[in-house]
Amino acid sequence: MNRQKLWASIRTWSILLLGTAIYGFGIVYFILPNLLMEGGVTGVGILLFYATGLPASITTLVLNLPLFWIGWRKLGFRAMIYTFGGTLSLSGFLWLWQALVDQGWITPFTTQQDFILVVLYAGVTLGAGLGLVFYSGGTTGGVDIIARIANSRGGISMGQFILIMDVVVLGTSLIFIPKEKVLYTLVSVFIASRVIDFVQEGAYAAKAFTILCREPETLAMQITTELERGVTLMNAVGAYSGEARMAVYCVVSRFEVRKLKSLVRQHDRQAFIVIADVHDVVGEGFKEA
Repeated sequence: MNRQKLWASIRTWSILLLGTAIYGFGIVYFILPNLLMEGGVTGVGILLFYATGLPASITTLVLNLPLFWIGWRKLGFRAMIYTFGGTLSLSGFLWLWQALVDQGWITPFTTQQDFILVVLYAGVTLGAGLGLVFYSGGTTGGVDIIARIANSRGGISMGQFILIMDVVVLGTSLIFIPKEKVLYTLVSVFIASRVIDFVQEGAYAAKAFTILCREPETLAMQITTELERGVTLMNAVGAYSGEARMAVYCVVSRFEVRKLKSLVRQHDRQAFIVIADVHDVVGEGFKEA
């Protein structure tokens, strides 16, 4: 393994471990003391903790063992290595944070006056942790393994499969926890899903412009000169008119949107402009790879 691959591997595992540490902290600090829930196998482990008192760090690992074997047989070792690492480290961090709570070094966040605050911070913490785990290419095991197999073998959407399993787990939790807590959990899950997307797609948002105008080469030169942004000219054909023309494509930061729109209008007031959101832009003038 050369140095570049070694550092890439260290970076990946570091992000994975950081993600599972944050996710495990969110469960121990926000979820468990407030009788909230989670989806998937982690949710089943939390449910068993509420019902029997068994530590979630142990039950999540035990429940994942047969799923590891199935995943290894169906998906192969390379596809499972980061999943195995993510699940093992999550169990380890769940044990560590719970041990610190039991020793009195950490006091879990509980409140009855402003419960929505718990839900908000739980969603942000769990979403940030899972977002980093997914960003590293890993998972926390459980339903994700079965969902990947179902997707590769039967063409079932991973999102749909995971959603169905989460509904089953949350529905079962009604036996052990008040329905109000389940409803609060749904809010937390929604917030976590938004934060996961934010972490995976990148905090840096940009705008992509597709422009149809007269003299596109001239406009492209103006954008290059005045905004110092790269421009791509693409061949386009009008479906109705059959007329061949050039389309101008350019990605700019959100702070340059107004300036680019003004530049286009000055060039051609009849120009047709399509502006789209783009995320995690990598390349010269944006984020380095």
